[in-house]
Amino acid sequence: MSWRIASASAIGTSHISVGKPCQDNAVHSLLDGPEGQVLTAVVCDGAGSAAYSEVGSWLASQTLLELVFVHFAEQGTVSQINRDKVLGWVTDIAERISAHADGLDHSARDYACTLLAAILGPDSAVFLQIGDGAMVVSHGQEDGWSYVFWPQHGAYANTTNFVTSPGLADLLEFEFAPRRIDEVALFSDGIENLVLHQASRSVHQPFFDAMFPAVRNSCSPGEDPELSSGLKAYLSSPRICERTDDDKSLILASRSTSQPAPVPQ
Repeated sequence: MSWRIASASAIGTSHISVGKPCQDNAVHSLLDGPEGQVLTAVVCDGAGSAAYSEVGSWLASQTLLELVFVHFAEQGTVSQINRDKVLGWVTDIAERISAHADGLDHSARDYACTLLAAILGPDSAVFLQIGDGAMVVSHGQEDGWSYVFWPQHGAYANTTNFVTSPGLADLLEFEFAPRRIDEVALFSDGIENLVLHQASRSVHQPFFDAMFPAVRNSCSPGEDPELSSGLKAYLSSPRICERTDDDKSLILASRSTSQPAPVPQ
């Protein structure tokens, strides 16, 4: 079963009010590796206090996609993506951002952004994260939803870590999952409080239960443009903007199929 995907970023009302652009980036790629199809999904959230963080989040997300592409083009496998390789990728991303900043006589801090990514092959997956936002996965519709890493927040409200922060080796969270994962969602911190229970450190199951059936039933392999358009409209709706004024990104990906309930005999 091929991946079906809905993906969107929506500018926050607080950014609109002060004339800031959307500083999130949500991207994905589908490619063929030696073991079969691989989905890479990436969400980067630019720091609101950084002058050019929308550029930083774009550079970070695109650079990671390029590095993953090279890995599989060279016949690499998901199981060969270990923590050291991912740390090398993250370091490359930080160096690319720094070089871009230096070329314009800016500080790398002006391009600060978070990074979270999922790389999912036929029978295994890799997850990595620096900063806030989160990823949730399902091991089957009956098993519900669980987060991969809890969002990284600092000692003070609205603080987190960035790919431009020092000490990346200590900030990087990495997991190799030696199992097939059929559904995943990645989101920036703009919707954290809508989909995660902070006090109990758990996932708000009804949100994802409601969002995924349309993705499972999509007839479009890869990204479904109609679903993505609808998702962006939903993230921009008064219902969501009344609860969060930040930029919002969400990627929903499934290779499951909603099965009709059996008819009683």
